[in-house]
Amino acid sequence: MGQCMSAGRHHELILGGQKSGKTVRAERAVARWLEQDPARRALYLATALPWDAEMQERIARHQQDRAQRVPRMETLQAGGRGELLDVPALLREHAAPDVALVLDCLTLWLTQQLMPLEVEEGAGELAAPAPPAGAIADTPVQVEAPHQACNASSAVPGHRVAAATADLLEAIQAWPGPLYIVSNEIGLGVIPLGRETRAFVDALGELNQRVAAVCSHVTLMAAGLPLTLKSSERKDLP
Repeated sequence: MGQCMSAGRHHELILGGQKSGKTVRAERAVARWLEQDPARRALYLATALPWDAEMQERIARHQQDRAQRVPRMETLQAGGRGELLDVPALLREHAAPDVALVLDCLTLWLTQQLMPLEVEEGAGELAAPAPPAGAIADTPVQVEAPHQACNASSAVPGHRVAAATADLLEAIQAWPGPLYIVSNEIGLGVIPLGRETRAFVDALGELNQRVAAVCSHVTLMAAGLPLTLKSSERKDLP
Protein backbone atom coordinates (compact mmCIF):
# COMPACT_ATOMS: atom_id res chain seq x y z
CA MET A 1 0.00 0.00 0.00
CA GLY A 2 1.34 3.40 -0.94
CA GLN A 3 2.19 6.26 1.36
CA CYS A 4 -0.37 8.97 2.07
CA MET A 5 0.54 11.83 -0.27
CA SER A 6 -1.85 14.47 1.13
CA ALA A 7 -0.35 15.02 4.58
CA GLY A 8 -1.36 18.39 6.00
CA ARG A 9 -4.45 18.57 3.79
CA HIS A 10 -7.82 17.00 4.49
CA HIS A 11 -8.34 14.53 1.69
CA GLU A 12 -11.08 12.11 2.74
CA LEU A 13 -12.43 9.01 1.02
CA ILE A 14 -15.99 8.31 2.20
CA LEU A 15 -17.19 4.76 1.65
CA GLY A 16 -20.56 3.15 2.27
CA GLY A 17 -23.62 1.54 0.79
CA GLN A 18 -26.55 3.23 -0.88
CA LYS A 19 -28.24 5.85 1.34
CA SER A 20 -25.65 5.33 4.06
CA GLY A 21 -24.97 9.05 4.49
CA LYS A 22 -21.83 9.35 2.35
CA THR A 23 -22.77 12.47 0.43
CA VAL A 24 -24.40 14.16 3.41
CA ARG A 25 -21.17 13.79 5.38
CA ALA A 26 -19.18 15.41 2.59
CA GLU A 27 -21.67 18.25 2.18
CA ARG A 28 -21.78 19.01 5.89
CA ALA A 29 -18.00 19.10 6.12
CA VAL A 30 -17.80 21.51 3.19
CA ALA A 31 -20.59 23.69 4.62
CA ARG A 32 -18.68 24.05 7.91
CA TRP A 33 -15.50 24.88 6.02
CA LEU A 34 -17.24 27.55 3.94
CA GLU A 35 -18.71 29.20 7.04
CA GLN A 36 -15.22 30.00 8.29
CA ASP A 37 -14.40 32.39 5.44
CA PRO A 38 -16.78 34.10 2.96
CA ALA A 39 -14.01 34.14 0.33
CA ARG A 40 -13.82 30.36 0.17
CA ARG A 41 -15.39 28.40 -2.67
CA ALA A 42 -16.63 24.85 -3.14
CA LEU A 43 -17.24 22.62 -6.14
CA TYR A 44 -19.32 19.47 -6.47
CA LEU A 45 -18.35 17.12 -9.31
CA ALA A 46 -21.37 14.92 -10.09
CA THR A 47 -20.43 11.97 -12.27
CA ALA A 48 -23.98 10.59 -12.65
CA LEU A 49 -25.35 10.74 -16.20
CA PRO A 50 -29.04 11.72 -16.64
CA TRP A 51 -29.55 8.83 -19.04
CA ASP A 52 -33.28 8.29 -18.52
CA ALA A 53 -36.27 10.10 -17.02
CA GLU A 54 -35.84 8.56 -13.58
CA MET A 55 -32.18 9.55 -13.38
CA GLN A 56 -33.01 13.06 -14.61
CA GLU A 57 -35.57 13.40 -11.83
CA ARG A 58 -33.17 12.00 -9.25
CA ILE A 59 -30.37 14.36 -10.29
CA ALA A 60 -32.68 17.38 -10.29
CA ARG A 61 -33.90 16.48 -6.80
CA HIS A 62 -30.35 16.09 -5.53
CA GLN A 63 -29.37 19.45 -7.02
CA GLN A 64 -32.30 21.19 -5.31
CA ASP A 65 -31.53 19.57 -1.97
CA ARG A 66 -27.85 20.40 -2.28
CA ALA A 67 -28.59 24.04 -3.09
CA GLN A 68 -30.51 24.30 0.17
CA ARG A 69 -27.90 22.51 2.28
CA VAL A 70 -24.81 24.19 0.79
CA PRO A 71 -25.93 27.29 -1.16
CA ARG A 72 -22.38 28.41 -1.98
CA MET A 73 -21.31 25.13 -3.58
CA GLU A 74 -21.22 25.09 -7.38
CA THR A 75 -22.22 21.86 -9.14
CA LEU A 76 -20.53 20.57 -12.28
CA GLN A 77 -22.82 17.87 -13.68
CA ALA A 78 -22.14 15.25 -16.33
CA GLY A 79 -24.24 16.02 -19.41
CA GLY A 80 -27.47 14.50 -20.68
CA ARG A 81 -26.02 13.32 -24.00
CA GLY A 82 -23.06 11.45 -22.65
CA GLU A 83 -20.73 14.35 -21.87
CA LEU A 84 -18.61 12.83 -19.12
CA LEU A 85 -16.74 14.96 -16.65
CA ASP A 86 -12.99 14.89 -17.15
CA VAL A 87 -12.40 14.66 -13.43
CA PRO A 88 -8.57 14.86 -13.43
CA ALA A 89 -8.66 17.87 -15.76
CA LEU A 90 -11.24 19.63 -13.57
CA LEU A 91 -9.16 18.96 -10.47
CA ARG A 92 -6.16 20.56 -12.13
CA GLU A 93 -8.19 23.48 -13.51
CA HIS A 94 -9.79 24.47 -10.21
CA ALA A 95 -6.93 23.60 -7.84
CA ALA A 96 -6.55 26.27 -5.17
CA PRO A 97 -6.08 26.20 -1.38
CA ASP A 98 -9.30 28.15 -0.85
CA VAL A 99 -11.46 25.74 -2.91
CA ALA A 100 -13.04 22.61 -1.42
CA LEU A 101 -14.20 19.85 -3.72
CA VAL A 102 -16.62 16.92 -3.48
CA LEU A 103 -16.26 14.13 -6.05
CA ASP A 104 -19.46 12.07 -6.12
CA CYS A 105 -18.88 9.35 -6.97
CA LEU A 106 -15.99 7.03 -7.85
CA THR A 107 -18.41 4.18 -8.54
CA LEU A 108 -19.99 5.89 -11.53
CA TRP A 109 -16.67 7.30 -12.69
CA LEU A 110 -15.25 3.78 -12.88
CA THR A 111 -18.40 2.50 -14.58
CA GLN A 112 -18.01 5.12 -17.29
CA GLN A 113 -14.36 4.19 -17.84
CA LEU A 114 -15.13 0.48 -18.16
CA MET A 115 -18.48 0.60 -19.93
CA PRO A 116 -19.12 3.94 -21.66
CA LEU A 117 -22.72 4.64 -22.61
CA GLU A 118 -23.63 5.66 -26.13
CA VAL A 119 -26.07 8.23 -27.43
CA GLU A 120 -28.58 6.93 -29.94
CA GLU A 121 -28.71 8.92 -33.17
CA GLY A 122 -31.50 11.48 -32.92
CA ALA A 123 -32.41 10.43 -29.40
CA GLY A 124 -32.72 12.78 -26.47
CA GLU A 125 -31.54 10.22 -23.96
CA LEU A 126 -28.55 7.98 -23.58
CA ALA A 127 -28.85 4.44 -24.81
CA ALA A 128 -28.66 2.10 -21.84
CA PRO A 129 -26.43 -0.92 -22.28
CA ALA A 130 -27.94 -4.36 -22.01
CA PRO A 131 -27.65 -6.04 -18.59
CA PRO A 132 -24.55 -8.23 -18.38
CA ALA A 133 -25.04 -11.92 -19.01
CA GLY A 134 -25.46 -13.84 -15.79
CA ALA A 135 -26.15 -10.75 -13.72
CA ILE A 136 -29.06 -10.91 -11.32
CA ALA A 137 -31.37 -8.19 -10.11
CA ASP A 138 -30.35 -6.49 -6.87
CA THR A 139 -26.72 -7.53 -7.15
CA PRO A 140 -24.28 -5.45 -5.08
CA VAL A 141 -23.14 -3.76 -8.29
CA GLN A 142 -26.47 -1.97 -8.76
CA VAL A 143 -25.61 1.01 -6.60
CA GLU A 144 -26.94 4.49 -7.46
CA ALA A 145 -27.29 3.59 -11.14
CA PRO A 146 -28.47 0.52 -13.07
CA HIS A 147 -26.27 -1.97 -14.89
CA GLN A 148 -23.06 -1.04 -13.12
CA ALA A 149 -21.03 -3.93 -14.40
CA CYS A 150 -17.98 -4.17 -16.56
CA ASN A 151 -17.00 -6.54 -19.29
CA ALA A 152 -13.44 -7.73 -19.62
CA SER A 153 -13.79 -7.31 -23.39
CA SER A 154 -15.09 -3.73 -23.12
CA ALA A 155 -14.45 -1.30 -25.96
CA VAL A 156 -12.32 0.63 -23.46
CA PRO A 157 -9.07 -1.37 -23.14
CA GLY A 158 -7.78 -2.16 -19.68
CA HIS A 159 -4.62 -0.14 -20.20
CA ARG A 160 -6.70 2.97 -20.88
CA VAL A 161 -8.61 2.44 -17.64
CA ALA A 162 -5.28 2.04 -15.84
CA ALA A 163 -4.05 5.28 -17.40
CA ALA A 164 -7.23 7.11 -16.38
CA THR A 165 -6.85 5.82 -12.83
CA ALA A 166 -3.22 6.92 -12.65
CA ASP A 167 -4.21 10.36 -13.93
CA LEU A 168 -6.96 10.60 -11.31
CA LEU A 169 -4.65 9.59 -8.46
CA GLU A 170 -2.07 12.16 -9.53
CA ALA A 171 -4.70 14.91 -9.60
CA ILE A 172 -6.04 13.88 -6.19
CA GLN A 173 -2.58 14.05 -4.63
CA ALA A 174 -1.96 17.50 -6.15
CA TRP A 175 -5.26 19.02 -4.94
CA PRO A 176 -4.24 21.73 -2.42
CA GLY A 177 -7.55 22.23 -0.58
CA PRO A 178 -10.08 20.07 1.25
CA LEU A 179 -11.21 17.11 -0.86
CA TYR A 180 -14.03 14.64 -0.22
CA ILE A 181 -14.32 11.60 -2.49
CA VAL A 182 -17.48 9.50 -2.31
CA SER A 183 -17.45 5.85 -3.31
CA ASN A 184 -19.49 2.72 -2.71
CA GLU A 185 -18.38 -0.25 -0.67
CA ILE A 186 -20.02 -3.06 -2.63
CA GLY A 187 -17.84 -5.99 -1.67
CA LEU A 188 -19.53 -6.95 1.61
CA GLY A 189 -22.17 -9.27 0.18
CA VAL A 190 -21.99 -12.73 -1.33
CA ILE A 191 -19.89 -13.28 -4.44
CA PRO A 192 -22.07 -12.24 -7.42
CA LEU A 193 -23.15 -14.89 -9.91
CA GLY A 194 -22.30 -12.92 -13.06
CA ARG A 195 -18.70 -12.83 -14.30
CA GLU A 196 -18.97 -9.20 -15.38
CA THR A 197 -20.44 -8.22 -12.04
CA ARG A 198 -17.65 -9.98 -10.16
CA ALA A 199 -15.12 -8.15 -12.33
CA PHE A 200 -16.68 -4.79 -11.49
CA VAL A 201 -16.77 -5.51 -7.76
CA ASP A 202 -13.07 -6.42 -7.93
CA ALA A 203 -12.21 -3.32 -9.98
CA LEU A 204 -14.01 -0.94 -7.62
CA GLY A 205 -12.46 -2.57 -4.58
CA GLU A 206 -9.00 -2.13 -6.06
CA LEU A 207 -9.74 1.49 -7.00
CA ASN A 208 -10.99 2.24 -3.49
CA GLN A 209 -7.78 0.82 -2.04
CA ARG A 210 -5.60 2.96 -4.29
CA VAL A 211 -7.55 6.12 -3.51
CA ALA A 212 -7.51 5.32 0.21
CA ALA A 213 -3.72 5.03 0.06
CA VAL A 214 -3.34 8.65 -1.10
CA CYS A 215 -5.98 10.17 1.20
CA SER A 216 -5.28 11.42 4.71
CA HIS A 217 -8.66 10.20 5.98
CA VAL A 218 -10.94 7.26 5.14
CA THR A 219 -14.44 6.96 6.61
CA LEU A 220 -16.96 4.14 6.34
CA MET A 221 -20.60 5.24 6.62
CA ALA A 222 -23.46 3.04 7.86
CA ALA A 223 -26.94 4.26 8.85
CA GLY A 224 -25.67 7.84 8.78
CA LEU A 225 -22.92 7.09 11.29
CA PRO A 226 -19.19 7.41 10.52
CA LEU A 227 -16.54 4.85 11.34
CA THR A 228 -12.99 6.16 10.97
CA LEU A 229 -10.83 3.69 9.07
CA LYS A 230 -7.86 6.00 8.57
CA SER A 231 -6.90 9.35 10.00
CA SER A 232 -3.75 11.40 9.70
CA GLU A 233 -3.81 11.74 13.49
CA ARG A 234 -3.59 7.95 14.01
CA LYS A 235 -0.10 6.43 14.15
CA ASP A 236 -1.17 2.76 14.20
CA LEU A 237 -2.00 2.61 10.50
CA PRO A 238 0.34 1.72 7.62
